[in-house]
Amino acid sequence: MKTEARQTNRWVREIREWVVSLAVAVIVALLFQTYVYAQSEVQNVSMQNTLVAGQRLIEDKWSYLFHEPRHGDIVIINGPESDVRLVKRVIALPGDVIDINNGEVFLNGERLEEPYVKGQTFEGVVEVPFTLGAEQFFVMGDNREHSLDSRALGPIAKPSIEGRAVFRIWPIPKFGTLSE
Repeated sequence: MKTEARQTNRWVREIREWVVSLAVAVIVALLFQTYVYAQSEVQNVSMQNTLVAGQRLIEDKWSYLFHEPRHGDIVIINGPESDVRLVKRVIALPGDVIDINNGEVFLNGERLEEPYVKGQTFEGVVEVPFTLGAEQFFVMGDNREHSLDSRALGPIAKPSIEGRAVFRIWPIPKFGTLSE
């Protein structure tokens, strides 16, 4: 009888160890997905030709804890500015002056070289020139004629920037880092 009791205890202990291990693994995976890296899907055409609808990206959620977003970063926006998550490119940072004139974008008085842009850049409802305040970012899609961005939404608050798109994982032929 003692042998049966030992074997039962051994099985109970084994099952408990497996349950604890699986629970820890699930919790770590959820924390990793929530706070470090996540997968995002491009939902619209606003970033063509850089990104197209249906592509899947790896989003870096933690590097902005150590540094601010930079000019040219492709960011994921999830905040009150829009009802849907957006993927856009950072054009202007806090304190920058953005202007749009004759289809050209000017940053602090200098014309931006933007080889990634598709279409012409038109003004939106935000009056330009526009000076960004503290913790404000001006973002635009690369497909300028078909992009809901800061020209219509206004500046994006820093807390609304969820992370930076760093890697394309789908489709396989486009697998790799994002060129900025």
